[in-house]
Amino acid sequence: MSQRSSLSSKLIFCLLAVYIIWGSTYLGMKIATKVVPPFFLSSLRFLAAGSLLLIFAYWRERTWPDRRQLLAACGIGIALIGIGNTTVALAVHYMPSGLVALMVAAMPAWIMGMDWAFFSKQRPSGLTLVGIAIGFAGLFLLFNPFAQHEARTFPLWPVIVVVAGNICWAIGTLLVPRLPMPAQITSTAIQMLAGGIFSFAISLVLEPGAIHTLSAMPTEGWQAYVYLVLIGSLVGYTSYSWLSKNAPPGLTATYAYVNPIVALLLGWAIGNEAITPMVGLSAAVVIGGVVMMTLGRR
Repeated sequence: MSQRSSLSSKLIFCLLAVYIIWGSTYLGMKIATKVVPPFFLSSLRFLAAGSLLLIFAYWRERTWPDRRQLLAACGIGIALIGIGNTTVALAVHYMPSGLVALMVAAMPAWIMGMDWAFFSKQRPSGLTLVGIAIGFAGLFLLFNPFAQHEARTFPLWPVIVVVAGNICWAIGTLLVPRLPMPAQITSTAIQMLAGGIFSFAISLVLEPGAIHTLSAMPTEGWQAYVYLVLIGSLVGYTSYSWLSKNAPPGLTATYAYVNPIVALLLGWAIGNEAITPMVGLSAAVVIGGVVMMTLGRR
């Protein structure tokens, strides 16, 4: 009975951690990128988190990958973190963090669609296909370039950037079980380091002089950075990793439609981001679509 109670408590803690922490990272990136450019910020974030996690991984797992495993983990890290996560940091620099979170909420659609087209060739269920259509309809309703949006204060080109990042994240996610990967914690640490190095290389090209922005970083920005490294990257991922092994997949997948709600509320309460009736309606449509995708999984 005591062991079952402990397991239930850990389940609740990990769910809340993934719900709140991952949902809050959008606002954290928004605050941190006010001064420091997004690619440079991502490189600093994941190089620090990856280094800390690699030390812990060696202490915990006592293993080191061979050449094939190392290259596979690096490739996944570039897809997931170097491109997937960094494009989110770039988007929140120009757009409200809650709206970016809504775009990322459509991730299950990209994963299922690309798995159907290029990997398993398994057709999604009818409910999942309806959910995908509804989710993308909600995003079109939110970002429709043909509609008159008098209150829009942000450009639309970051939408394309986030879509490209989502596709890279989906490809990386689908490749993980098909590649020779290192032990779990070691693999994650290598992915973070590879993604951080890739982001740093892009920053050198696109963000010259980025390192000099650190001296102008306000206290609020440093607090956001530390939060992203210690809480967003380490605690958040560790909780998700535990859930993926110990919780039903359907329960774990609920983070996909809780995260945008958390991001929208935090953006409104702390980041002074407006939640207009159109945003509220679009969010409801997108999240409803994601719920249907999740329920329709085979």
